[in-house]
Amino acid sequence: MSVIVEKLALVGTGLIGGSFGLALKQAGAVGEVLGVGRNPARLTVARELGLIDRTVDWRDAGQADCILLALPVGETEAVLRQLAPHLKPGAIVTDAGSTKVNVVTAAHAALGTRAADFVPGHPIAGSEQSGPAAARADLYRGKRVVLTPQPATRADAVATVRALWEAVGAQVETLDAAQHDRIFAAVSHLPHLAAFALVDELAQRPDGASFFRFAASGFRDFTRIAGSSPEMWRDISLANREALLAELDAYTAALQTLRTALSAGEAETLTKIFSRARDAREDWMKKQDA
Repeated sequence: MSVIVEKLALVGTGLIGGSFGLALKQAGAVGEVLGVGRNPARLTVARELGLIDRTVDWRDAGQADCILLALPVGETEAVLRQLAPHLKPGAIVTDAGSTKVNVVTAAHAALGTRAADFVPGHPIAGSEQSGPAAARADLYRGKRVVLTPQPATRADAVATVRALWEAVGAQVETLDAAQHDRIFAAVSHLPHLAAFALVDELAQRPDGASFFRFAASGFRDFTRIAGSSPEMWRDISLANREALLAELDAYTAALQTLRTALSAGEAETLTKIFSRARDAREDWMKKQDA
């Protein structure tokens, strides 16, 4: 594969950023990968693992052809303000945040007219693990990446970011930023809140240890994502507050419907809901495997 960008800078070299850099290096799609951030120890580990080639400061990062922000969404504006004075002409900035409306707003506030160089993105991949040691080159293979470019976003910048994600094996789609946030409030952010809430509720019980002692695979599978970064999910929840509140209301109503049916002993209602959910999930799984 030919080189897509000569220099890529990663702001954040953990699971998301580190996997991106590693995969691009293995694909031969980037000449050099630079790392920048506030944690020298993490950057050292990232370099030792081959995720980046060298560590740089903000000035040198701004001279890269493309800069990926792989960090908590709440830090986006502050980081963009640090980068803005150093961005060379034509430099592309993109991100990997799980919310997009707030990120677009941050880009306009921090970059001004250079917001046209910013391509909002969201790779639909990851795990509850974090840090450079969790990075792997195949993380994005076969996974979707959503871009939410704005009307003023440079078309060539979008094309470059798309090419980079395709080079690591991802399938790229585009969405409106607000539509993105509504969708992911339901299929990503809400499940995380539900998992955190269940584990925390059990842990707060005086006899909580007994419950965990007997918990098995169903509990493990449902609550796996409660092992994710609390700080990251705090930022995501607050950033997507309105859409997430709407989904919480809808989920609460669905749970109340189940409670009402259970209280009344309505076996037929429970069977109908459970069957409908099973069929919907099986249909989704078939499409995933296709």
